[in-house]
Amino acid sequence: MNAPPRRRPPVDEPSRPAPLAEALTTHRAGLGAIAVITAAALIGWQLWDRFAEAVRANPDTVLFPEAIDVEGIAPWVRGDLRTEALRNASLDGGLPLDDPELPQRLERAFAMHPWVRQVERVTLREPAAAAIEVRCREPVAMVGVPGGLLAVDAEGVVLPSADFTAEAAAEYPRVVNVLSSPLGVEGSRWGDPLVHEAAAVAAAIGPDWKQLGLRELRAADTPRGRVWELVGPEARTIRFGAAPGQEQPGEPAAAVKLGRLRGLADTPAGTEPVDLTQEPGPAGDSG
Repeated sequence: MNAPPRRRPPVDEPSRPAPLAEALTTHRAGLGAIAVITAAALIGWQLWDRFAEAVRANPDTVLFPEAIDVEGIAPWVRGDLRTEALRNASLDGGLPLDDPELPQRLERAFAMHPWVRQVERVTLREPAAAAIEVRCREPVAMVGVPGGLLAVDAEGVVLPSADFTAEAAAEYPRVVNVLSSPLGVEGSRWGDPLVHEAAAVAAAIGPDWKQLGLRELRAADTPRGRVWELVGPEARTIRFGAAPGQEQPGEPAAAVKLGRLRGLADTPAGTEPVDLTQEPGPAGDSG
């Protein structure tokens, strides 16, 4: 009697790896490459962080204040415009020459200085250097305020009065009877139409102030509006009239009044006031 055949024990099925383990096994080479790249990036960053200071300290790649030439500074600017502009904008340290915004940063820094009317040009050079061309505001008058004088330009912009000595301030006409104070900081307009008009009159007369020996500029209210009077030696008074561009109907234009004003430089000062808003009589402007 034949014995029944023996059954072979079942062969154990190899266990399937878990999904994450399978992925790691399948992509082991790719992950290794990523790890190598990441490590290289970290090492590179650490090396650059150590090397950056040396690069910035290289005078050929860093712009320092002493390598910046500023052109167009007016003779009446007594302060160090370059140093002040860079310091006020926190740019008085080394500036990377490869900074793509460096020209704009320099332009803004100098445009914010109260003496600068406009930045004409910013030019970067190599090795690290720069040339900046500016156009400065020009003082035309001193406005009397409690405690002293404040300089203004033709538009009534307040200028750095610390740059003026008492002797230098005396070279400009003095605007009197102003009760207001500047609304903003140096480099911004006064904010009072009275001061703005006075500055326009002073700018129009220009160097003729000295030739005529004029000293003060003051406003006077009339039924027809505000007029400006010029006060000279021995209390000589010349009525200039309205500020340029604000003439009343029938009033001569500023150019006509300026021509007559210049003619007074060669005539002796009279005791009678001169009115430039009226046509001269047979005896001339005085009398």
